Amino acid sequence: MGAYAAAYERSIADPTRFWGLAARDVRWLVPPDRVLDDGAPPFYRWFTGGELNTCDNALDRHVEEGRGDQPALIYDSPVTGTVETYTYGELTRIVARFAGALRAQGVDRGDRVVIYLPMVPEAVVAMLACARLGAVHSVVFGGFAAPELAVRIDDARPKAVVSASCGIEGGRVVPYKPLLDRALDLARHKVERCVIRQRPQLHADLVRPRDVEWDEAVAAAEPAECVPAAATDPLYILYTSGTTGRPKGVVRDNGGHAVALRWSMENVFGVGPGDVFWAASDVGWVVGHSYIVYAPLLTGCTTVLYEGKPVGTPDAGAFWRVAAQHRVKALFTAPTAIRAIKKEDPDGALLAGHDLSALDTLFLAGERLDAATYRWAARVLDRPVIDHWWQTETGWPIVANLRGLEPMPVKPGSPSVPVPGYDVRVLGPDGAPAEPGQEGDIALRLPLPPGTLPTLWQDDERFVESYLTARPGHYLTGDGGHVDEDGYVWVMGRTDDVINVAGHRLSTGTMEEVIGAHPAVAECAVIGVPDALKGQVPRGLVVLKNGVLAEPGEVCAELVAMVRDQVGPVAALKQINIVAALPKTRSGKILRGVMRGMADGREVSVPSTIEDPAVLDDLRPVLRETL
Repeated sequence: MGAYAAAYERSIADPTRFWGLAARDVRWLVPPDRVLDDGAPPFYRWFTGGELNTCDNALDRHVEEGRGDQPALIYDSPVTGTVETYTYGELTRIVARFAGALRAQGVDRGDRVVIYLPMVPEAVVAMLACARLGAVHSVVFGGFAAPELAVRIDDARPKAVVSASCGIEGGRVVPYKPLLDRALDLARHKVERCVIRQRPQLHADLVRPRDVEWDEAVAAAEPAECVPAAATDPLYILYTSGTTGRPKGVVRDNGGHAVALRWSMENVFGVGPGDVFWAASDVGWVVGHSYIVYAPLLTGCTTVLYEGKPVGTPDAGAFWRVAAQHRVKALFTAPTAIRAIKKEDPDGALLAGHDLSALDTLFLAGERLDAATYRWAARVLDRPVIDHWWQTETGWPIVANLRGLEPMPVKPGSPSVPVPGYDVRVLGPDGAPAEPGQEGDIALRLPLPPGTLPTLWQDDERFVESYLTARPGHYLTGDGGHVDEDGYVWVMGRTDDVINVAGHRLSTGTMEEVIGAHPAVAECAVIGVPDALKGQVPRGLVVLKNGVLAEPGEVCAELVAMVRDQVGPVAALKQINIVAALPKTRSGKILRGVMRGMADGREVSVPSTIEDPAVLDDLRPVLRETL
């Protein structure tokens, strides 16, 4: 039995022993009484009775163990022409001081703090400062519009918001403060304090006394110590799109999170203390939480924070420049980024002149990795390109090719095998396990391993309803696929109406709500269609009310602008078609899956419950139009 098979078998047969051993790599203030508390299924908790501090494990312990002078964080910002390096000692002092500043603003253990920042060091500092205090952070991606931010403020009910005067998208300065002010006006929950980082590119007007400048707050603060937190206390809330349009607040605990991420770095990614790890993502997404901030620092790595794009800052060689300059050992990004680079530099000419001898592996996740992108990256880089699959809810990989435990042959199109701790099952329509090669719903048998969501923020009922009800005893991932005869998992796509745009999960329901609010719109549907660059993009289909006199082109332009304003440009909704009718069942359900298949150019099975088959005939040429 190989190293992988042995580890996987142990993790499923005796998870208490397996994760109890892994927990030794974490510094506990109080050791846990129980590794796995299974007394109240389906709510399982890890390391109950234990106390620790995540910031202590990410910073202070490394300083005490002799890594104080090692780089902890490299900030590389081609959009501002800045490269800054922070050692573990420096970052610990900065975080302690900002934690003191938050405490002075009234933030205490258990309080929530919303972080609405661009890709700047202050984002990492604010997250770790919350962890230091035992406060719960909720990072909201800076590209999200004010209404989306307001919804998250109302759900998390934060004591404070940490933001900046602006972000920088390519060469464009994006004012953040007006978006924040509008969100605070829209939100029912009234935030007591806002800490604003003034960037040199744009000075924001403050609303006193609610708002305070970052530098002012820090100058007046005393450094804060690490506050003990229960292993089961929440570390953060991260909102992910729900099919109803109402975001779901995924909760991450302190203990299981630290143990799982620490284990994943060496076993999944093959990196250890002192190595340079770069997750080219955003701190607003789960990849940024797990693999820009927490996992590398928990491990004692050097992590890279990149404020730029794969192309255009300044060119398609940007990733290779960063990897070479900082001696990156493992680069983790989304297939979209590689497709963008490939489009601009199809021959990989911009690799020339960059010393990538330190780069061992390119990891890709966030959306399905198509074979063409895999083969291009493997050819131009001439090193392993590793797909892996996971979700916001799990926080770390479900299926992967475990480079540190036992590297395996790559099968293009498959993220490889279940990671130890995850009992992956493919279930047929009757709930029985599918045969090898047979398509079904991908589910995870309970209990889930450490580091995954224990529940949704203040909504246990929705947690059970969303994930645990359809397949009793299992967490339903919402993805479909199959397992082949070698045990490799093939993830074929979402089974619901959440679409994946450049690695960002977005709810079509949210976009439909925006479009449906237009006075000319009778009904609408938004579906995800394939896109060569972004993986998926949304397409809108709209039925106008009778008697509407406005030009269809004008209505479509207004709808695109509304989605951009209320959901954000990340939605990438550019194409809306006015149609005579939408296909429905007799019960009124819109056949989105059928329309997706038609847009893909596939032969689709039309359900017998369809109300009017002629509607599909009329839609077929529309759905097969390309942008």
